[in-house]
Amino acid sequence: MSAVADPIEDPVEDYAAELADALHGPARAKERMVREIRDGLADTVAAYRMQGMPYERAARLAVHEFGTVGEVAPSCQPELTIAQTRHTARAVGLTIPFLIACSLLIRTAGQGWALWLPVGAAATAALLGAATLAVTGTLARRLPMPARLPLAIAWTGTTTGVVTALAAPALAIASAVVADWPLTVLAGALAAASHAMVAGSARACRRCARLPVA
Repeated sequence: MSAVADPIEDPVEDYAAELADALHGPARAKERMVREIRDGLADTVAAYRMQGMPYERAARLAVHEFGTVGEVAPSCQPELTIAQTRHTARAVGLTIPFLIACSLLIRTAGQGWALWLPVGAAATAALLGAATLAVTGTLARRLPMPARLPLAIAWTGTTTGVVTALAAPALAIASAVVADWPLTVLAGALAAASHAMVAGSARACRRCARLPVA
């Protein structure tokens, strides 16, 4: 039986994979960041190769010069934290109007005990989401992002996720006593989907907010 050869290690690809594991944020933003770093390392490797250096040595030297993952990740994470904060803010902003509509459906069915979403709290969450998108978007060059904003948005998203989780069974109960039950059932399904979206984004935002940055 012939021995199976060990796969050839590529220092650049190994570094990119390790960096991807160390970073947290929206998948597309993280993938783009890691790809840009990998391409930069590849350019450095190509420059060394033109000097006659073997690939493995050139790759290891390029990685060494760039810095360890522990050194690089904290300087890359803030951009991803901002991206995740914006993602969560958008999720909250899209979910709040839907929750208000769900609350009206439930109250119309005479099930007001099942869910009550204070208008003031909903408006506050929506305004916080809009302000976050402004501060991290068009106003980012003029105003620094408050250090606690990602965590504030994360907990706002968590609270919104809890309310959507309560809305789904409440709408299921309401569907049994209303004439227009297909609409109520559909709203319940959408509430469950909204919960999965906003709760997952809020959980990722909390993780990003607690990571060390350079």
